[in-house]
Amino acid sequence: MDGSRSDWINTTHDWAREVDLAHLDRIRRAPREFAPGGPGHLVLEVVAYAVDEASGRSGGRCRITLHDDGSVSVADNGRGTDTRVDEHGRTVRKPVMASKDLRFFDAPDAQRLPDGHPRRGMSVVAALSEWLIHTNRRREGAWSQRYERGVPVSGLIPLDADGTSGTLVRFLPGRSLRPTAPPAVGDLTRWTAQWTGLEVSVDDRRGLT
Repeated sequence: MDGSRSDWINTTHDWAREVDLAHLDRIRRAPREFAPGGPGHLVLEVVAYAVDEASGRSGGRCRITLHDDGSVSVADNGRGTDTRVDEHGRTVRKPVMASKDLRFFDAPDAQRLPDGHPRRGMSVVAALSEWLIHTNRRREGAWSQRYERGVPVSGLIPLDADGTSGTLVRFLPGRSLRPTAPPAVGDLTRWTAQWTGLEVSVDDRRGLT
């Protein structure tokens, strides 16, 4: 038990707000503002969290996979998304997908991602994707959860432990981003090379089936 949710300290996200519908709607209404350059920017938003993990753990690994159905997955070997148990015995995951990142979203001096555009947070990826599946593995347990246009459409689905930790985020960019070219392997490789401390590989499976 991790105690009362009202006592949990907000660092990157507000634990009291699991889904911020107004925030998600704001993103969906301005895809060019929040995903300049299209799907490639969404990939960098996800990888940035793996970079955060690596910087606190003396390094890490991340694998970007471009799937034949147009979706992208990003897997890392970090600690996994913070998941706690509240005073009612309910499992609560940090609302990284469906609420704003308090560090970056409205900050005029937000960190710039390697494509030159500001970092806004994982909620941008979820809101601008037709669907997103978040698979999370921590020492305390593992689960997955599905989102559609940023809104969770399943609960936390328990998974069998496999002795690893980390996150896997797979998403299909929404129709509003489809006119933009899909991410190119060369661009992703060049951009992610700017992040030292994180070993990144890119697996392009498009056209293999």
